[in-house]
Amino acid sequence: MSTLKVIVVGSVDGRVSDIFKNLTVLHVKNNFSFALISGDLFADPSKTSPEQEDDIRGLLQGSITVPLTTYFSVGRHSLPARVIEKLKSSDGELCENLYYLGNRSVLKTSGGIKIVALGGLLDNNIIAEHSKDRYAPFFTPTDPKSLQSANEADILLTSIWPSSIRKGSKISVPDGSTEPPCSDLVSELCAKLRPRYHLSSSGFFYEREPFFLPNPAEGDLATRQITRFISLAPFGNMQKEKSIYAFTIGTKSGPPTNIPPGTTSSPFVSAVKRPGQDQHYSRFAMNDHRPSKRSRRLPPGPEDCFFCLANPNVVTHLIASIGNDCYLTAARGPLPASTTYPQLRGSTHLLIIPLSHCPRLIDIPEPAVRSSTMAEMHRYRRALQSMVDRESKGKLGAVTWEVNRQQGIHAHWQFLPVSNEMIEKSLVEAAFRVEAENERYPAFEAVTEEEDLADERDSFKLWISGRGLLSSDDERSKTDKNQEKRLLLPLPIDMRFDLQFGRRVMAKLLVLQDRINWKECLQDETEETQDVEKFKLAFHDFDFSLDDSEAK
Repeated sequence: MSTLKVIVVGSVDGRVSDIFKNLTVLHVKNNFSFALISGDLFADPSKTSPEQEDDIRGLLQGSITVPLTTYFSVGRHSLPARVIEKLKSSDGELCENLYYLGNRSVLKTSGGIKIVALGGLLDNNIIAEHSKDRYAPFFTPTDPKSLQSANEADILLTSIWPSSIRKGSKISVPDGSTEPPCSDLVSELCAKLRPRYHLSSSGFFYEREPFFLPNPAEGDLATRQITRFISLAPFGNMQKEKSIYAFTIGTKSGPPTNIPPGTTSSPFVSAVKRPGQDQHYSRFAMNDHRPSKRSRRLPPGPEDCFFCLANPNVVTHLIASIGNDCYLTAARGPLPASTTYPQLRGSTHLLIIPLSHCPRLIDIPEPAVRSSTMAEMHRYRRALQSMVDRESKGKLGAVTWEVNRQQGIHAHWQFLPVSNEMIEKSLVEAAFRVEAENERYPAFEAVTEEEDLADERDSFKLWISGRGLLSSDDERSKTDKNQEKRLLLPLPIDMRFDLQFGRRVMAKLLVLQDRINWKECLQDETEETQDVEKFKLAFHDFDFSLDDSEAK
């Protein structure tokens, strides 16, 4: 994957000579791949000064040099008549290196970056028609809908803002400023195309926190793309607000490997609740909700499920890694205390969560997605086990468990380190078996990997991994290689089951009974963030979601 440098300018409003002199200096220092004008390149024809007329003449005659490939669209007022005449005769090339995108266009640059442009203001008086004049400073309601057929974009360029872009944001506009025109149609276009950058212009500089956008083709849960919305101030403004912005962009898009600080859910996700649903579920509460039979509610959808990245209240600072089909996050209110595992760095209680919204992995409808999700979740589990083994110099193994029930909300696995000494002495397995017997649950069954993957019963699943596990012939293994044992506790559909069973067993085993209730173990956001960052450093060599160049 190659990386390109891009530079963007706000409304130039006729200061053509000045901006291209400025870009020449910046381009010499940075070697940009191309430039974009996010607002009006030219002044309003009715207010054009003699100096600005000279600049237009200079562009057309070649006396003003455009130093690099530059794209512009129509802004909020008309283009000069001489500019339109030249564009019509030259197929959109105003002069060397300066190209017109039109008021509705899709372009793929020579470097492979896909740009979708929607110029002008919305004209609601024209219904069910495309704008026929590609130089006019307006678009019809049909134009943004037709651009949705592009399916995706690396950069979306619009003259007006998407409505509700500030929803869920803590960043305010400058005092005394007026927000530019906006439209739901632009919101819908952004949500559909899922651009990496959405660029616009305004009377001030505004950069929203990055936000997740769902992939409609894969359902609301496949929320892996991060979008940055940036609106630039006019070039040369008196307030010295930022009017030029540069960034790098890869030629290949994919799931983000790092979550930028402050990232929010999509501002375009509907906040309307399903009928009968007025209860929130905690994303990291490990399923401690248990509605009574007389007050059963509809299960939350992706927009209300706290394991879903599409949820408006998603807590992104706990996320440590995002794969293609699942992601890894620190548990809120972790069972281990900060002193429980001094050998390890950062978060030690982790959750592995599929992107697909389903109560059980076998409920993922598409067979290919189901298979790849299961494979990737096991890959994360084994990567965590390898990290724990290395960090502890072979002293620690791990347990992972899952409550696999049809009545569940969103499937997930919980991962905890545990001493290899306890594993070798069969204390971990015994603790789960004894607690199940005390609760009069069915007995645990030892299963093979094939039986585990094929079993469709509701169950509590347990994976124990560490050195010194019993081999298949019940002799102690002398190898240092981590081994694994799988146990399954069948759960009859009408049986009451404590959803905190796994945490309760491990709390007793680790002598952490005072930490059974996750709500009594909450950290503040600063502590959580610090622990996650420490964990990411420890996990870096094992995180397969990173580029090969960054991880072993």
